[in-house]
Amino acid sequence: MTASRNASYRCAFSALLIAAALSWEVFAAAPAGEVTHVSGALLVRKSDGSSKILAPQSKVESGDLLATAGDTYARVKFTDGGEVTLRPNTQFRIESFVYDQANAATDSALFNLIKGGLRTITGALGKRKPDAYQMRTAVATIGIRGTNYGLLLCQNDCQNLRNNEGQVPQNGLHLDVAQGLISVTNPGGEKLLSIGQFGFVQNNTVPMNLVPPGQGVTSNTPSFQGPPSGSNAECVVQ
Repeated sequence: MTASRNASYRCAFSALLIAAALSWEVFAAAPAGEVTHVSGALLVRKSDGSSKILAPQSKVESGDLLATAGDTYARVKFTDGGEVTLRPNTQFRIESFVYDQANAATDSALFNLIKGGLRTITGALGKRKPDAYQMRTAVATIGIRGTNYGLLLCQNDCQNLRNNEGQVPQNGLHLDVAQGLISVTNPGGEKLLSIGQFGFVQNNTVPMNLVPPGQGVTSNTPSFQGPPSGSNAECVVQ
């Protein structure tokens, strides 16, 4: 009788472990968002090392590295309603994204702009828990306070771009804010950038400087537009 009861307990306990594991798998596999628009080649490298081409309605997850080709604009909408539009020749990693509408304690949005540029609009996560949001780059980390902002990271690859005065942008991180406020932090210090302002970070040892509007290079990043699809441009993930 005792042996039978112990066996029943073991079976029940095993069933609970299996159910918990399945629940965790479902949670872990929950998408961070999906691609809503893409004008050319958009590649994803998954955390397991596999790669594939994405299309509209393709899901994206934490750990994904997204890369746009030389003529591609792409927009991703996250589950909290936030959006990011990637410029051509951009590499952008979703380091971590967790959003549960019923549980703000788990909120996490950690992104990494490796190269290229983007414009992003804050979703519900950034509005209700802004300290849970970070956008990292090689020269500074961006924090938000309910924001629509743009970034362009030039690393000897912006020769075909122009600022508002028609000049080639210099190497470094160019920023602009269309709505709200961002903090820009690196070992050189923390600076704030507000609506209508433009900033520039030359490297990771000096703080951001405000620049005249004529030197802005990200304000013209579209919410979504771009060349027609079907391009054969390279899309290389380093």
